Amino acid sequence: MLAEDGAPVADAMVLSHPTQLDRLRESCPEAADTAVLCGDPCFDRILAARPRRRAFRRALGVRPGQRLVLLNSTWNPTSLFGDGGDDGDDARVRDASKGAPSDVLPLLLSHLPELPVDEYRIAAVLHPNVWHGHGPGQIRLWLDGAARAGLTLVDPVTDWRQALIAADAVVGDFGSVSYYAAAIGTPVLVAAPGVTVVEQASQIAEFVREAPRLDPYAPLRPQLDAVLTDGRVPPGPAALTTSCPGESAGRLRELFYRLIGIPEPAAPALLDPLPLPAHRPARATAPLRVLTEVGHREVSLRRFAAARYEPDGPGDGHLAVHEDTLDPGALDLADLILQHTPPGRPDDPRLGPPRQWAAEVLDRHRSCALAALVTGPDSCTAVDRIGRAWELTGHGLDPAAAASALLAWRAAHSGGVEPAELAVRSGGTVHRVAVTPSR
Repeated sequence: MLAEDGAPVADAMVLSHPTQLDRLRESCPEAADTAVLCGDPCFDRILAARPRRRAFRRALGVRPGQRLVLLNSTWNPTSLFGDGGDDGDDARVRDASKGAPSDVLPLLLSHLPELPVDEYRIAAVLHPNVWHGHGPGQIRLWLDGAARAGLTLVDPVTDWRQALIAADAVVGDFGSVSYYAAAIGTPVLVAAPGVTVVEQASQIAEFVREAPRLDPYAPLRPQLDAVLTDGRVPPGPAALTTSCPGESAGRLRELFYRLIGIPEPAAPALLDPLPLPAHRPARATAPLRVLTEVGHREVSLRRFAAARYEPDGPGDGHLAVHEDTLDPGALDLADLILQHTPPGRPDDPRLGPPRQWAAEVLDRHRSCALAALVTGPDSCTAVDRIGRAWELTGHGLDPAAAASALLAWRAAHSGGVEPAELAVRSGGTVHRVAVTPSR
């Protein structure tokens, strides 16, 4: 309620753009005189932090050559994380041919195994009310499979802006995260337009109408590649989010001090900068289907976080399984078994030295050819069945991928001497991996 008995209920109504004043005059002319154009402090903090994009990407574990795809959902039954709402029929049993799926998110998650894990990094921002309404335990249970495949859940209060700045593409709905993404030029695929809840004359509705739509029944990767290659976003968000970028702190402070009737301080008004988030590297414990093509000293590699998913394309395959997999039976089928030491603790006493850990693993799982203990963000120790060990170090490449490359190279060059360096091609990036015999 903006007015009562013909009088505005607030002394001031803060707006970020003059177009909002036009809508206010139409909907509640009694309150129009209280409008004050002060900009958008949230968006100003995003703009100020954009120069730190590379640091934010590193914090989220985005490696060279990877694209960060950010999933996001607002709080509403028709949102990406909603149940489809209730428009008079059971939304869960709508005709799929009408393009109105009731549960878009499960369909979307089912397509994530199509994305090679070394080419795409997946994170998700869910509105705080989603967490509050369902509870953290239920949210994590619903997304457990995706998390085991490498999806990271971003704190929706402290870190969502940093993740938004870091993203290469956003898959979302009609919420503010999608709109802010488009406002800074990040491509957006709208997965849940919320046509029944968004005011059709609003700038959000215009954005949803113009943005490309996700088809949840079609393969995901071609749709992502199309928006990433095109790179265009609707012009509305960039023009309409704020008419005074970078000025919100000063304008808001001036308004507040004027309302309470005391002079402003002489010091400039400033907004808190966005902090650097904690390091959240991807950690896939789901079995990895690995496709490799081996040359003289180069290995082309693609890894997919679903052992049952059989991607198309040339190359030999092997199965890489993390020791902490949900399915222990997969370890008996693994060609490569992986484990990670805790950050900063390469000598974790629970695992023992790499050779000891590998010997125990290889003894338990007789079909496994190689065991690799990841000891740092760019390093691991790989051990074969006869006890030969190698230190693998390559900046920018997941050490687990380096272990898969070594396994593939040794299989293709049986009896050959391991090179001092391997070139590992993943996507469009070639990584140099040092191969050092370990005693």
